[in-house]
Amino acid sequence: MKFKYSWLPIALLGLTACDVNNDLEPIPAIETPVVEISATGLDFSNYISIGASFTAGFTDNALFIAAQENSFPNTMAKKFQMAGGGDFSQPLMNDNIGGLLFGPNVIQAPRLFFNGSAPAVLDATPTTDVTVKLPSQTNNFGIPGAKSYHFVAPGYGSVNAVPLQRANPYFARFSSSETATVLGDAMANNPTFFTLSEIGGNDVLGYALSGGTGVNQLGNLDASTYGSADITDPNVFTSVLNTMVNTLTTNPEVKGVMANIPYITSLAHFTTVPYNPLDPTAATDAGAQLAAQIPLLNTVYGAINQVYAGAGEAERSIVFATDATNPLVIFDEDARDLSGAITATLGASPTFVPFVQSLGLPAAAAPLVAQLLGEQYGKARSATANDLFVLPSSSIIGTVNEAKAASLIADSGGLLPATLAGQFSAEGVTLPLADKWVLTPQEQAEIKTATDSYNTTIKTIADSKGLAFVDFKTILQEAATNGLPFDDFIMTTNLVTGGLISLDGVHLTARGYALMANKFLEAIDTTYGSNFAEATDGLANANNFPTNYSPLLR
Repeated sequence: MKFKYSWLPIALLGLTACDVNNDLEPIPAIETPVVEISATGLDFSNYISIGASFTAGFTDNALFIAAQENSFPNTMAKKFQMAGGGDFSQPLMNDNIGGLLFGPNVIQAPRLFFNGSAPAVLDATPTTDVTVKLPSQTNNFGIPGAKSYHFVAPGYGSVNAVPLQRANPYFARFSSSETATVLGDAMANNPTFFTLSEIGGNDVLGYALSGGTGVNQLGNLDASTYGSADITDPNVFTSVLNTMVNTLTTNPEVKGVMANIPYITSLAHFTTVPYNPLDPTAATDAGAQLAAQIPLLNTVYGAINQVYAGAGEAERSIVFATDATNPLVIFDEDARDLSGAITATLGASPTFVPFVQSLGLPAAAAPLVAQLLGEQYGKARSATANDLFVLPSSSIIGTVNEAKAASLIADSGGLLPATLAGQFSAEGVTLPLADKWVLTPQEQAEIKTATDSYNTTIKTIADSKGLAFVDFKTILQEAATNGLPFDDFIMTTNLVTGGLISLDGVHLTARGYALMANKFLEAIDTTYGSNFAEATDGLANANNFPTNYSPLLR
């Protein structure tokens, strides 16, 4: 195709031979007019942010200096300073390692980094000691792990209560006293403008991270009886949030922004592990081992599937294919318990004794094996695409649960050999994945119901007070489905590659927090008439914020 351009040298030669003035008039640079920020009377002189881990800048499963400097409140504060805002101080950690010490003991692990194939824990020792107090004069009251009712709980920042797990180590570093509350300390700093974000997120997140092992405390108004993995009663949430907002707006001149909470089950922590990862065709040792076991698996599960079908629950059937990926086997606490039926059916089957003998066991062991199988699979079923698996489950799927194997040996009175006990203790294959690894549709529904209730309260209170509002739920839904544009990037919730969610699968990256800051600034424009979105440098630029941190950053 070069011939298309063969005329260029000739044409240029002809031009140089003519008496032509080749001096071109300079092209003037296009000047972009500078648009000054207009705050329309908003007082940013003492901006206070109140919230949980997102407000703190928590990322990659830790809090550390660089992450705090890229927190969305700190990014907003820099924009506020262009409109008369004051300094913004934060309770900075000692390092970029992350994690916490309580005296000589490590109580929180260092941050994660990407090792080229997966997230890994930084090989370093934290240097931030909870017992070394910081001044309570701060602007960022982002408390990782705080539930709604913790913000008004006296003693939540007690250093002495941290080892007893009755106080929050992050707040304990800078609380004003052993009996202080987060809200009280925030108000002592006399805010002129505030953000109130992700209040209620941890009220469902603990339940989700635990795979739904906590309790839905619907109807229980005594938050002092709640466990860390429980779902907060919506009435408790409403009471606390009303107290917080009424307190923050005691002075009618104080303005602010509130944000609702996303459907956390759309985050990478719950969407990365597939429901059907068991692949006998994979060119790996695990794939070969699974392929070799499938005949035995289908023999065992074939008898159990007959019980499921006889009970009218054929959808629970567990069948392994040799040429495709297979669903995990899970324990479902909401499934009908068919332990007794499985034990009785197997015990009465004329083929069961020969099967037991084929395993190298005596015929007399048949009743015991039938009982053990009944107990193991009585509430089991095959996973479906509607089930969600927490990110840590990826490290145990297919491995032998040594504790379960030891239990099978003990329960059999030593009759089961270690090899056979191990074969029946493979996580998600022969041993149903425990409740803590799985969020079933019923558990997801509980999370969604609570989240919807909290969000209704947040929007109602924001509207009643004339506060700006950020629909963080819709923003995250868009990122999880179509992707969210941010300057030159499309941000998604995919782990590692999505750009929005950090390596822990829950918290945002620095670029994600910058996007969050912009959404807050845009909401301020909408409600109060400011012009951050149109002003020169009024919003954060995606290119100025990373999506991951180097392991060399210490």
